[in-house]
Amino acid sequence: MNPRRALLILASLFPFATRAFAQANAHVSTTDPLIVSFTKGASVIPGRVKLDLPRLADSGFSVPMTVAVESAMTEAEHVKTILVVADRNPQRDVCWFYLGPRAGRAEVSSRIRLNGTQRVVAIAQLSDGSFWSDARTIEVREAACTESG
Repeated sequence: MNPRRALLILASLFPFATRAFAQANAHVSTTDPLIVSFTKGASVIPGRVKLDLPRLADSGFSVPMTVAVESAMTEAEHVKTILVVADRNPQRDVCWFYLGPRAGRAEVSSRIRLNGTQRVVAIAQLSDGSFWSDARTIEVREAACTESG
């Protein structure tokens, strides 16, 4: 095989290879008390979760958010809990969603308040005890969650 062609094939497979060997806890801090209380110290693996947030929000008072998790949503395999964490908010656990096999699909949408530009993480707990995550950074021009005075 032509070495140039082999290099092109290898380069095209790179994104899949990195996803297959994704490092556990890549999106979360293993020493964060909020995360540890949710996961009970279990590893959080990147993947299976898709956090959809705009890249830019003019106001942090009402930011649309959707979290979707790859799951069959059957008795044997379903999403139990989704936790959304905003690192710079005064109360970091922005929302909790509790699902079960009767939910039909593992997708939730809401509007959240964000206290400025920050990183938002969604962690899903599956019925087999595994934890999966996704993270996004959002630029917020006008922060919410601030005290007046």
